[in-house]
Amino acid sequence: MEKLILAINPGSTSTKIGVFCDDKQVLIKTIDHQREELARFNKVVDQDQMRYNYIINILTEAGFSLDDFSAVVGRGGLLKPITGGTYAINGKMLTTLKSGKYGNHASNLGAILAYEIAHQADCPAYIVDPVVVDELASHVRITGLPELEHKSIFHALNQKAVARKYAEKVGCEYQDLNLIVAHLGGGISVALHRQGQVVDVNDALGGNGPFSPNRAGSVPVKDVVALAYSEKYTKDQLIKKLVGEGGLLAYLGTTDLREVEAQIESGDKKAKLIFKAMAYQISKEIGSLTAAANGNIDAVILTGGMAYSDKLTASISKRVSFIAPVSIYPGEEELSALAAGALRVLRKEEKSLEYE
Repeated sequence: MEKLILAINPGSTSTKIGVFCDDKQVLIKTIDHQREELARFNKVVDQDQMRYNYIINILTEAGFSLDDFSAVVGRGGLLKPITGGTYAINGKMLTTLKSGKYGNHASNLGAILAYEIAHQADCPAYIVDPVVVDELASHVRITGLPELEHKSIFHALNQKAVARKYAEKVGCEYQDLNLIVAHLGGGISVALHRQGQVVDVNDALGGNGPFSPNRAGSVPVKDVVALAYSEKYTKDQLIKKLVGEGGLLAYLGTTDLREVEAQIESGDKKAKLIFKAMAYQISKEIGSLTAAANGNIDAVILTGGMAYSDKLTASISKRVSFIAPVSIYPGEEELSALAAGALRVLRKEEKSLEYE
């Protein structure tokens, strides 16, 4: 019997949904949320009812009944570090996400929305390869301060999906390749995939790596400490400056790379400079992982929404193509990867995992 699966991927400024009949996509929709709309909510998790209403309206307009679905699967959020796989959404997971214990991010809404809709549909709810998938090598965790360690928070779902897609294209197993994958979206994560394990990656949420459309990336730590004690900002305001109001938005007033490119085309020198700086930082992050892999890299992969920009991918490719062939997979494979993870469990090809 065919399985109808609803996949939900909440992002910082959008909610993407997909309906899949087994592994065939039958509906895809991106709901763009205006900054003014999102600004009404103090916390990300407070947006759940607003996003829920959008999703239900779209499904209704498309002619789907909740009774049609065999499973609902959401993007995993900021949980404790866990291994990759498909997890059944349970009460402990929801409590963790709603509390923001490990951070507040739009991805936290994935499990919350999936559970709410699955409850109405009377079907199971899952997450797959959440952003906290942790496969870091032990020495990568060391920071220089015993009180702090590097964390693995990145676009695990899309990164692993495009890595597997590339491996299939070249006739290899994912576990046999060494890859550098750069996810270029609202957040940027650049990861070293060594034989099927992500052994090094920047924290795409916690403040290191390249700056992105709305995140500051690596910034001078001593100067941040000075800002924290300047009495100009509360703790929450400063965190929001770093994650949510940094990057392109802070410099150019937009998170839309298309607008930045339009500014460049109109002769805006500042936009040109900031664009060049972002491409440079992404390239430098890729280069640093090449050293981490002793130069043994089979391919560099550029993915995510900003990979649709020929200007950006060309700029990065020009700097890093000496490392390995560059392949570009624009957009995200996250919806299909979510559905595939749920389908494997429904078909009993693998067991769902329990969040404890």
